[in-house]
Amino acid sequence: MLTEQQVLDALRGIRDPDSQKDIVALGLVRDLAVDAGGVSVTLAFTGQAPATKATMHSMATRLLGQIPGIGRVQVKMGGGPAPAPHAHAPGQPAQAHGHAHGQPQGAPAAPAQVNLIPEVRHTVAVSSGKGGVGKSTVAVNLALALRKTGATVGLIDTDVYGPDVPLMLGTRGKPGMFDNKIIPVEAHGLKLMSIGLLVNEREAVVWRGPMIHSFIQQMLKDVMWGALDFMVFDMPPGTGDAQLSLSQVLPLGGVVMVTTPQDVALLDVRKAIGMFQRLNVPILGIVENMSTFACPHCGQHTAIFGDAGGGRLADEYGVPLLARLPLDPETRVGGDEGTPITVRRPDSAQARAFRDLAAAVTMRLDEVGGLGSLPKIS
Repeated sequence: MLTEQQVLDALRGIRDPDSQKDIVALGLVRDLAVDAGGVSVTLAFTGQAPATKATMHSMATRLLGQIPGIGRVQVKMGGGPAPAPHAHAPGQPAQAHGHAHGQPQGAPAAPAQVNLIPEVRHTVAVSSGKGGVGKSTVAVNLALALRKTGATVGLIDTDVYGPDVPLMLGTRGKPGMFDNKIIPVEAHGLKLMSIGLLVNEREAVVWRGPMIHSFIQQMLKDVMWGALDFMVFDMPPGTGDAQLSLSQVLPLGGVVMVTTPQDVALLDVRKAIGMFQRLNVPILGIVENMSTFACPHCGQHTAIFGDAGGGRLADEYGVPLLARLPLDPETRVGGDEGTPITVRRPDSAQARAFRDLAAAVTMRLDEVGGLGSLPKIS
């Protein structure tokens, strides 16, 4: 069974960057409680900088989540002078704002009546059945195209195993903290949150399902998003924990499914569509990415990955084909350099295609408004 000593030993691996002492020795660990369901603890920060608090909070959550046998991890952030080292006074309430980071397998979803982002008008997930189809490229440029209309837009990168969005938007800084809330990073007019902003580029995130569930909850309720017209979620590929968790805690306005025309991609995206239908998430439509390639020398179009697969899929499910996006080298360069095509070449045909996609998504949100509801997963 998990012991307090195991928890303290794990937390000793976190050092304050100024004093170079571990947080247990500094007396920042308070209200430690260990039970069969998991562990909860408060980090009683003193004079640390906001970015340092966010980093240490993230490290504590990650380290505790890696201890074998933990099903739920809750790391709270407190303030004021810290008590003596290792003091955790189980009966003493901490002046803290809770950050839930996990829940046991089979735990119930968040109550439907709780709106975690009440100031956000529309929520849109961008998903795919498999990796490598350009889903993140579509999510980033869709968000930027929505921003070009004058809307206020947030973007959450929920792909904890492959958080590419910070690179694609050219962001390097870490989120700040204010009043126990995380301040999102801003890039090209978007408000952005991603696990990629909190860990080193080469550091792998090894999380089980409950950790992903709580991370998504934190990105919703513990971030100072403010009033937004659109919140775009870049989902990981496939049909895993992130899709289930987001659908359980938030009535999504709809999901945009991204695929290439080839049969292998279509096979997987059908499974993803079936999952979202089971979760009561409206399917806004299909984006066929890498539809054709235009030769830069002769201008001839070649269907490298097959022809019209996205259109066939849209007809099969009775949803619109929102866009057919050609394979474009400039789009790849823009993503690698942190200046997406809608920013890099706003007058290009590819950028216009993303603006048309944004208009189509906005229209579909109006059409399906109010159809989504929280799923009941047994």
